[in-house]
Amino acid sequence: MDHNSRLQRTQAAIEQRRLDALLVSYLPNIRYLCGFTGSAGVLLVTSGDKVLLTDGRYTEQATQEVKGAKVKIVKKSGLAAAAEWFQKHLRLTQIGIEAAHMTVAERDSLVKAIGKRTKIIATPPIIEPLRMIKNAHEIAAIRAACRLVVDLFRTLTSKLRPEITESQLAGELEFAARQAGAEQMAFPTIIASGQRSALPHGRASSVPIPAEGFVVCDFGVILAGYCSDMTRTVHVGRPQNEARSAYKAVQEAQQAAVEAIKPGAAAGEVDHAARKLLYNHGLGKFFTHSTGHGLGLEIHEAPKIAAAQKEVLRPGMIITVEPGVYLPGKWGIRIEDTVVVTETGSEILTPCPKDLLTL
Repeated sequence: MDHNSRLQRTQAAIEQRRLDALLVSYLPNIRYLCGFTGSAGVLLVTSGDKVLLTDGRYTEQATQEVKGAKVKIVKKSGLAAAAEWFQKHLRLTQIGIEAAHMTVAERDSLVKAIGKRTKIIATPPIIEPLRMIKNAHEIAAIRAACRLVVDLFRTLTSKLRPEITESQLAGELEFAARQAGAEQMAFPTIIASGQRSALPHGRASSVPIPAEGFVVCDFGVILAGYCSDMTRTVHVGRPQNEARSAYKAVQEAQQAAVEAIKPGAAAGEVDHAARKLLYNHGLGKFFTHSTGHGLGLEIHEAPKIAAAQKEVLRPGMIITVEPGVYLPGKWGIRIEDTVVVTETGSEILTPCPKDLLTL
C-alpha cells in the first residue's frame, strides 16, 4: 500500500480547507493512512508532520505496521496526548476533527484541554472520499475475499437441509471460512429462512430451516483487512409459481442495476434501474432498502447506492448491488454481488450462479 501517497493527498485536502492540522481519530481511516491496525490511537496530520500517538501495548506492533508517519508512544489517552502535542505547536490555530466519529463529550474535552487560542473545526469527511477509489492492490485484496465467499457458497449449500437451524448453518459456514484463511466474517452472517426470509437483516437464529421455503444467505469475509459481501437466495422444496416469478423479477432487477454501472453514471441511476424494474413487476413497494453500498476496509463505505444519490461513479469504486423484495408473513428474496467500476463499465467480483437453486 502506498501510504505516503495517501498521507500526501490528505495534506493537500487539509491545505485546501485552510486547516493547520487534522486529528484523525477513526481507526479505519488511521489504518488506511498509515497501516496501523491497533484498537487505540490517533493520527495527527499537518503540512509537515504525520504522527501516530498510541499506547505501550502497541509499541512493537506500531513499529512494524506504521508507514509514512512517526510513532509516539504515550501514557495518556489518545485525545489527551493529542491536545498536549497541539499545545506544543503554537503555530497550529485551526485544527480539524472527524466530526462524524467523535462524540460531543470528546470534542468538549479536547476544546478544554487545548484552550481558546486554537479553533476546533468539525470537518466533513476528508479521508472517506479518498477511500472510495481503490488502487490495484486493494482491488486484488477484495477480489480474493470475494473469491472465497463464492467458494464458501458451495459449502453452505452442501450443509443446507431441513431441520438444521439457521445458527448451525451459519456456524458451519463461518468455521469453513476460518479454515480457508478468513481473518473473520465481514459482518454477522444472515441466514433467514421461511417467513424469516422477509426480514432484510434476519441474522441467523435458532429457528430450523423449514421443509419448504426461501432461505436468504448473506455473508462476507475479511482477507488482508478487506471485505467481501454476497447474497444468494435458495429455495428448499418445490417453489410455487408466485415465488418463481418474484425471484425472476429480483434477478432481472439486479442485472439491470449491474448494467447501469459505468464511469460517469450517478449512484442514484443504479438504484433507479433496479427499483423501476421491480415496480414494473408490481413489487416495488416491497423493496424497502437501498440498492447497495461501497465496501473496502469496512463493510459499509461510501458511496451509497440509493435513490437520488448524485455521487458520480468512477473507475476503482467497489460497490454492492443487492435489490430484494420482502413480503411480511410470507417470504423474502435478495440477490447481491460485489462489483468494481472499470474504465468501460463494471466487473462482478462474486461470479456465483444466480439462477434459482432448489434444494
